[in-house]
Amino acid sequence: MALREILHYPDPLLKQKSVPVTEFNDQLKQLAADMVETMYAAPGVGLAAPQVGELQRLIILDCSASDEPNDLLIAVNPEIIAGEGESLEEEGCLSVPGYWASVKRYAKATLRYQDTDGNVHEREAEGLLAIGMQHEIDHLEGILFVDRLSPLKRSMFRKKYMKALREKEAANAEA
Repeated sequence: MALREILHYPDPLLKQKSVPVTEFNDQLKQLAADMVETMYAAPGVGLAAPQVGELQRLIILDCSASDEPNDLLIAVNPEIIAGEGESLEEEGCLSVPGYWASVKRYAKATLRYQDTDGNVHEREAEGLLAIGMQHEIDHLEGILFVDRLSPLKRSMFRKKYMKALREKEAANAEA
């Protein structure tokens, strides 16, 4: 396993759509293992392959509480096949560090996916896991959670975030 670099907004790779996985091999298993290690080290509750520079339809999630056993989900070619209710919860993202915003999602979702051997599964979820599924699948479509904000909030985010990024780069250049 290896830690992978997590791409940050506004990296253009984060805006691209991922391609379906067609080969279930050791390379896929290695990518999944690297992503698990990277997510836990970050620390985060989810990670999509595009966030580590791989445009493949692969996500990982572990939304278990710190006092609970891990509940790791590795989902290849995931898709939401049913959703119900509405949730408006604050989200953050490893690719947009330091920024959180409320995003409208389904409160409950059913996920269909394959494991790293190609077997098909379905999983129903609610709460943080349902939100995480939707958030990570958005990454596979080239959508960041900030893209789901109102135009005004998105504009305010971009100005604030880009200013902070420029200040950080200036401070690093001086160091």
